[in-house]
Amino acid sequence: MERPSTPEVIPTAPPAPAAPGKRYPTSHMARVRNLGVIAHVDAGKTTCSERILYFTGKIHRTGEVHDGTATMDYLPEEQERGITITSAATNCEWRDHILNLIDTPGHVDFTAEVERSLRVLDGAIVVFCGVAGVEAQSETVWRQAAKYHVPRIAFINKMDRIGANFFSAVDSIRQRLGAIPVPIQLPYGTEKEFRGMIDLISMELIEYKGDINLPPTRHPIPLHLRDLAEKHREHVIEEVSRYDDEVTRKYLHGEQVTAEDLRAAIRLGTVRNLITPVLCGAALRNVGVEPLLDAAVEFLPSPLDIADVVGQTPDGSAEEKRGHDPNEPFSALAFKTVGDRNGDLTFLRVYSGRMTKGDELWNPKRRITERVGRLYVMHANSRTPVEYAEAGNIVAIIGAKNTITGDTLCDPDHPIVFGAMDFPSTVISLSIEPASKADRDRLGEALAQMEKEDPTFERKVDEDTKETIISGMGELHLEVLLSRLTREHKVAVKTGQPKVAYKQTIAREVEVESRHIKQTGGHGQYAVAKFRFSPNPEANGDILFEETVRGGNIPREYFAPLESGLRESAARGGKAGVPYVDFKAEVYDGSAHDVDSSAMAFKECGRLAFRIMLESTPSVLLEPIMKLEVVSPEENVGDIMGSLQARRALIEEVVANGHLRTIRGQVPLAEMFAYTTTIRSMSQGRASFTLEPLRYAQVPKAIAEEVLAAREAEKAARK
Repeated sequence: MERPSTPEVIPTAPPAPAAPGKRYPTSHMARVRNLGVIAHVDAGKTTCSERILYFTGKIHRTGEVHDGTATMDYLPEEQERGITITSAATNCEWRDHILNLIDTPGHVDFTAEVERSLRVLDGAIVVFCGVAGVEAQSETVWRQAAKYHVPRIAFINKMDRIGANFFSAVDSIRQRLGAIPVPIQLPYGTEKEFRGMIDLISMELIEYKGDINLPPTRHPIPLHLRDLAEKHREHVIEEVSRYDDEVTRKYLHGEQVTAEDLRAAIRLGTVRNLITPVLCGAALRNVGVEPLLDAAVEFLPSPLDIADVVGQTPDGSAEEKRGHDPNEPFSALAFKTVGDRNGDLTFLRVYSGRMTKGDELWNPKRRITERVGRLYVMHANSRTPVEYAEAGNIVAIIGAKNTITGDTLCDPDHPIVFGAMDFPSTVISLSIEPASKADRDRLGEALAQMEKEDPTFERKVDEDTKETIISGMGELHLEVLLSRLTREHKVAVKTGQPKVAYKQTIAREVEVESRHIKQTGGHGQYAVAKFRFSPNPEANGDILFEETVRGGNIPREYFAPLESGLRESAARGGKAGVPYVDFKAEVYDGSAHDVDSSAMAFKECGRLAFRIMLESTPSVLLEPIMKLEVVSPEENVGDIMGSLQARRALIEEVVANGHLRTIRGQVPLAEMFAYTTTIRSMSQGRASFTLEPLRYAQVPKAIAEEVLAAREAEKAARK
């Protein structure tokens, strides 16, 4: 088993451009770390990012989230609300290594920002609250990182808070995330007496004294803590020896395992996603940030440690690969778009090759050429022009007019398409209209721009009422979008009440025959199709279309319009305007006419089939069920649980954590509007809750009848 050494120190100056015909060097990529900071809301993620920028010398004065002065929270909405809303990229240097850092949101409504960041990152720092441990959004961001095989190190923050418990937080990582946490530090002191940490690798005490601006000092471990440290170091050795032959040999033969041995073994296990090193600190007091930076450099991968990125040829016929090498054909993934007066900023992760200003790149998904007008390295909302970017870099360009999140840009002579990103479906919507005629034109342009920037924002026009409907991930998401309309785009709007994104499905299997036959004197219209419709919960909010026609009764070119017509009718949603999902539509027979059949005829046949199906089988109303987590003082738990059960919540567990209680369960989204005010009044502002989309489930019959009747009446009134 090959055993990597700890990262070497490499000069920070970028390599000079190679002469024509020469190869570009790749060794400098060993000192690059593309990493993100991810966490549950209020775990201290942005504070941690701010301290990283301070200690690396990127900024010379720290800002605070609660004051609205944090560097990475640059949007007015972020500064006013004290939360991160959009991911922000920056870069800094530590120990002669370049850190391309992305600070991500912690609120579930903005989870798409985490998704698209992790898609392009090589490693992550996961911040946990020392009091609460793993929280609801901690699980979400952990799953997202696992989805993209992103190696992680854990930082147990807020160790100076009352109720902080390092070992409890580590246990929650093991139990709730299914991870293998390996603590490489122990806290020195608890709560208000927290003064530093014991480094189990070097076996030193890292102590912070007095002034938070003073660097820590390193001492021998106090005698009364020596046995505890030796015990936990033995655990580290036992764990990492599974992944490193040299450590295994020394351990079995009773030889001393050195600090360098441990670092190499921990790096190997981390890069391979087998273990998660765990550190601790209190970022607000500057405690533990320098060791965290050391761990990021030593244990998280460089682009050279990551497997070749896999894509496909544009026609999907074959697999393509690109190595993280500036000498290979250029390829990059667009992972974020931000509106700008001078042209949209498109954020790219460059996987291979090299690009310079003025280059023309191919977007194979949209079959267009995009020109690199300007090229920047970003620091939050400020930018530094650069002449070129190459494999391993995260940069932003101006000039890609039609490229959006998930698109690939590549060498026109060597096309490749990387896999797109998956984003959750919207769960809440409201109607919107311009406040005046002057706002009408600007509203359309603003919504189009916001839709381009945010893949979890949707807009549509109701065909019956002609209203514009916007949809998002939650109440806060829609609040922020509306605020941005006014603040950034200068558009005044009127809105309706927020509405749950209900869906419908069918109750049982049914077979129908759809016959669209018209004769109009010239060419007529002829399309006949026999369908078998059946419930299909595994469709995950979609429709499964399948054709099993044999003998060519329906020519193959007519299946696509048949499906298109069916999907259009399902999206309209019948009388109540609630879309139909989670069913299978199998077309198993039919007929066509040599002269009168056409794509238009079969599209109308698909629409008709859906309408006939609705008349033949009952419908089932589905509602979004949210994963619920409430953190409350012990004395308020009874009242809160009573209020939740009155809102149809299913309580799954109540977990004690010091004087706090964590209530976990499931609840229909429809019951949780304005619950923030309710829970604050019951707990004097001390309790909080989070909701995360979980699944769709059948609405109780009595409630379903009320919802559908109200939707039908509302739709009829607006005609």
